[in-house]
Amino acid sequence: MSLFTSPVVEHASLPGGGTVTVWVGVADDPYYDDKSQLTTVDIQLHEGNAIVASMSTALEPNQQSEALKLAREVKAAIEAGEIGLHAHDLERFEEVI
Repeated sequence: MSLFTSPVVEHASLPGGGTVTVWVGVADDPYYDDKSQLTTVDIQLHEGNAIVASMSTALEPNQQSEALKLAREVKAAIEAGEIGLHAHDLERFEEVI
């Protein structure tokens, strides 16, 4: 399995109520017919159908276990109220592997 076909998904409970989805995977790009040509792994925060924050990571598409670790760390930080739901809040996780 790889992040091309199986992104990592974690659901975080917000301190003030509600939930957000932490998604780590290779995002679709309409300019590429062949997704295997993409090498950028993103971390995204989703509220419902909306992406509220997104950032590229240092991960490679075959680093499934590292992506799971990253998603769990972001989930824990959100649930602890340590970070908000903005791209700049995700910067501290940019190099986490």
